[in-house]
Amino acid sequence: MHAALYGPDGFFVSGTGPADHFRTSVHASPAFAAAVHRLVSRLDAALGFPTPFDVVDVGAGRGELLHTLATLVHTGPAGPGPVPLARRLRLTAVELAPRPPTLPPHVAWTTTLPDPVTGLLVATEWLDNVPLDLAAPAPGATTSTHRYRLVDPDTGVESVGPPVTGQDAAWLARWWPDPPPAGGTPDDPDLPAGRVEIGRSRDEAWADAVRRVARGLALAVDYGHLRQARPVDGTLTGYRGGRQVPPVPDGSCDITAHVAVDAVAAAGAGVAGCAYTLVSQREALRALGADGGRPPLSLAGTDPAGYLRALAAASAVAELTDPAGLGGHDWLLQPVGVAVAPLMAR
Repeated sequence: MHAALYGPDGFFVSGTGPADHFRTSVHASPAFAAAVHRLVSRLDAALGFPTPFDVVDVGAGRGELLHTLATLVHTGPAGPGPVPLARRLRLTAVELAPRPPTLPPHVAWTTTLPDPVTGLLVATEWLDNVPLDLAAPAPGATTSTHRYRLVDPDTGVESVGPPVTGQDAAWLARWWPDPPPAGGTPDDPDLPAGRVEIGRSRDEAWADAVRRVARGLALAVDYGHLRQARPVDGTLTGYRGGRQVPPVPDGSCDITAHVAVDAVAAAGAGVAGCAYTLVSQREALRALGADGGRPPLSLAGTDPAGYLRALAAASAVAELTDPAGLGGHDWLLQPVGVAVAPLMAR
């Protein structure tokens, strides 16, 4: 999975970028960046208007979020601080792909997380692409015994591998309950009955990111699930050209799996030493002023063009907040030295 996504010919490194293959909240509408801008403004005030104020985008794609955020900061009101945020803002994109030639020069581009960070560290659909291992219940096992699933990188065909032991086994015991009995033959590579996704690598990646935040907020936005509702056969899949495809790890497609968000959250809270907040994207965007409400019909009579613009904006927000789509994302907010409640108050 790592080679297919991040190797020399990997999907995220050598391709044209995620936006050509799947639609994230960042790509769906500028309303997402506008909500992040409001969060940044509130966090800036909560931190006492620090210099510099960092915004670090982990898994930045082609820098779309930071590009839009920079425009909003530099063209919007100066804000209440003694020094305008535009003069204190330090933007950093963390991505393994080459720097896009169209990215503004004031956005730093790096392959490693900066340290320390004072401000906002945001990871939008990053954790679901952190490589992980798969496993399935061992044939004939009557207890919580699993074997790794091996994969042919050219075909995607799976086979049974060695037993899961050590830290991976401990992670499964804590975070992924045994699935109900499944039919079929577990040895059949075409039938990954009860397949599980070992999310320990995501926990470690998130903990490392949170560790870089000296003061501020780490925010992960991603599809996820909780321990009491893990998917029986996992969520591993692929995307190419806007379509879902088999997850063949040959570098030709995105390979993604939903995040065990409670495990990730616990890892981050352990590093930060304080509680996290978990809300849906629908709740979060509404708290940050994006409610998707339709404009009054009377506006169509007095300002038809304005009505159409407002209607288009409402439709874009509706996509971001649809609980069956992007609105079903989890927002994991891990504070460090600040309180979350004032940042997300309506």
